[in-house]
Amino acid sequence: MAGTRGRHRRRGSVTGFQGMADHDDTLQEGYFTSTVRAAVNWGRKYSLFQYPFVTACCGMEYMSVNSGHFDIARFGAEVPRFSPRQSDLLWVVGTVNHKNAPTLKRVFEQMCEPKWVISFGVCASSGGFYDNYAAVPGIDHVIPVDVYIPGCPPRPEQIMDGLMLLMEKVQKGPLMIR
Repeated sequence: MAGTRGRHRRRGSVTGFQGMADHDDTLQEGYFTSTVRAAVNWGRKYSLFQYPFVTACCGMEYMSVNSGHFDIARFGAEVPRFSPRQSDLLWVVGTVNHKNAPTLKRVFEQMCEPKWVISFGVCASSGGFYDNYAAVPGIDHVIPVDVYIPGCPPRPEQIMDGLMLLMEKVQKGPLMIR
C-alpha cells in the first residue's frame, strides 16, 4: 500500500511540474500577448495612412473612391499623406516603367514599419496591355505586394473590397512593436 501511494505521489508531482512548465510557456505566448496583438492590430486596421503613388489613368478611380459617394473615410484611410515617412500604406496606382521603378523602391524603403502595399489596376499588377521594354511587368518585381486590385480601371467597389482584404490581413497580422 505504501508503495502504490508513493508511486502515485511521484507521478502526480512530475505531472504537476510539467503542467506548470507548460503553463508558463503558454503565458509567454498566451492570453495577454494575443490580447495586446489584437488591440494594436485593431488600431492599425482603422488608421491606415496612405501614400498614393499615382502614375496613370487609374488615378481618376482613386480620386472617385475618396469622394463622398464611396466614402473611404469610414475605413480610416481618408487623408493621403504625401510623405513616405508619415505613411504605412502604399497605393501604386497605374503603370510603373523602368525609369520610375527606383523612385518607387526608394519611397517604399522610406516608409515606416509595418508597411503594406496595394497594387491598383492591371498595369501596376501585371504591366497591363503595355507589353514593351519600358513598362515593369508588375510592381512585385520591384517591391512586395500585399493586395492586388484587378481591372482597367478598377471599379470603386473593387477598390473597397481590396481595402477590406488588406484590413483583414492587418487584423490577423503579427505584432510588430519595436
